[in-house]
Amino acid sequence: MLVYDIQEREHFDMFFLDIEMPGVSGMELAAEIRNFLPGALILFITSHTQYAVKAYELSIFRYIPKSELETCLTMALTDGFRLLSLKEQDSYLIESPKRLEKIPLDDILYICKRQKYAVFVTRTGETSVRKPLSQVLEELDREEFLMIERGYIVNLYHVIKMEENRVLIRSGEVLPVGGSYLKAVRNSISEFWRKRL
Repeated sequence: MLVYDIQEREHFDMFFLDIEMPGVSGMELAAEIRNFLPGALILFITSHTQYAVKAYELSIFRYIPKSELETCLTMALTDGFRLLSLKEQDSYLIESPKRLEKIPLDDILYICKRQKYAVFVTRTGETSVRKPLSQVLEELDREEFLMIERGYIVNLYHVIKMEENRVLIRSGEVLPVGGSYLKAVRNSISEFWRKRL
């Protein structure tokens, strides 16, 4: 049921999983969660310590042995809430005479140009601001946001593949990479992924 929920774009901030579960393993479920909610915190509560290395590969926030549950759970929750509150502050603010809107950076899939507007495509929809993309990129000033073509800025957290002159993002959309950007985009994606392995 949880897999269906996240595939339907339900949002969760924190997951508590066991390695051994009926039907699907905790590792398989964590990989599915990573696909749809890359910023979510995943905690494993388990007695299977041999999976710790694999859990690290999935960017698991905490690995709590069942034998240490009483001592570790409170600390893990406190640290998790602290981290989520810091992430909540990471937002792009749209201000205009008629509107004030805060967009969490984690939710931004990509930003594209439509006439005189920068359109923010997020997990939940679209919103726009009358600004050039170059100004938006400068205001974001974060390594995960990359101009891949004159009309597109992509959030590297949501890129799952680059092939020839296009990138595939988690939502299933394929975005073009400009010819003059190809080498720089490939290098930036590769470096971004290597830092997080």
